[in-house]
Amino acid sequence: MSKIHKLFKSGGGKGKGGPTPQEALARLRETEEMLTKKQEYLEARIEKELAVAKKHGTRDKRVALQALKRKKRYEKQLSQIDGTLSTIEFQREALENSYTNTEVFKNMGYAAQAMKKVHKNMDVDKIDEMMQDITEQQDIAQEITEALTRKVGDDFDEDELLAELEELEQEELNNKMTNVRLPSVPTTSLPSQPASSRKRVEDDDMKQLAAWAS
Repeated sequence: MSKIHKLFKSGGGKGKGGPTPQEALARLRETEEMLTKKQEYLEARIEKELAVAKKHGTRDKRVALQALKRKKRYEKQLSQIDGTLSTIEFQREALENSYTNTEVFKNMGYAAQAMKKVHKNMDVDKIDEMMQDITEQQDIAQEITEALTRKVGDDFDEDELLAELEELEQEELNNKMTNVRLPSVPTTSLPSQPASSRKRVEDDDMKQLAAWAS
């Protein structure tokens, strides 16, 4: 059995009439305060005995030595108090931590009981069923929204409409081509140019060519 288990099982000494953690902490703080005051007193006495030893010095060795002896005793007591204060401080911190851990453990236990009580009336299967109902109702609401926002009478295939438009354009083009009338070819032959005229034209062209070349 661990020390922590023993502590919680025994109730921290309450079953044996021991002090509560608050009472023990209060006693330790009082002791610390008392020893701190004793420290200040001893430090003041050490300074006083040191001053006496310096004042008399070698002129009055007996008085000076007695002062130094008292100073040594005070320093020894001061050292002992320092050690005691360190021990008390360590014990106080350990007790504070233990008390804090106990309170944390207790509060976590309360929270666990509260969670258990809250979850007592909750069925996981019912929760799943409820979530399925919610999802189903959301789907129905989405379908209703789409149905209400759909344009009435405008459900046509755009590709079919484009094909029909191309047919209409081709039909219009065919009609235009049909209505165009080309000029008829004359049935009579054109009058031929006289030989003398052709000769005269050729002579004139040769003259212009010779003039340009010169």
